[in-house]
Amino acid sequence: MTNRPGYHLAELNVGRLLAPTDDPRVAEFMGALDRVNGLGKRMPGFVWMMEGSGEPGTGNTEAKIGGDPQFVSNLTVWETAETLENFVFGTVHRVFYERRAEWFEVLGKMHFVMWWVPVGHKPSLDEALERLAELQANGDTDRAFGWSYLNEAQGMQIRSCAPMAAE
Repeated sequence: MTNRPGYHLAELNVGRLLAPTDDPRVAEFMGALDRVNGLGKRMPGFVWMMEGSGEPGTGNTEAKIGGDPQFVSNLTVWETAETLENFVFGTVHRVFYERRAEWFEVLGKMHFVMWWVPVGHKPSLDEALERLAELQANGDTDRAFGWSYLNEAQGMQIRSCAPMAAE
């Protein structure tokens, strides 16, 4: 799978915090959300982020999953796989990614999905969760896939990160 002309790459990442958002065990993560999300929005290739992405327990119902205030959902759109990969693995985001087991439960099933969307499309959380369900049921396909499906995204393979919480 390679980048597709006329399309951007959407991604959904879902996690469940180990503790409520005001608990000291997740304070470092919660305190870094605005900085990391702000950096993402300034990155070359960033297109769009769902309102409330990465902000559990906010008043924004669009970003909530199952009414559980400890669930965190991050839904973004990027110009290419490389631009998303550069943000995930080439910025301070990587530090938080590598420490995710400190703040998130291991969910026991795939909780990260990517798919191509037409340029200008802003996917809903429901759409993203449907893509995640497709990936969980069918594995990598053109409609829903993980990092290993993308030939142009080598950072994940190079880093050989074991699947963990909030991937």
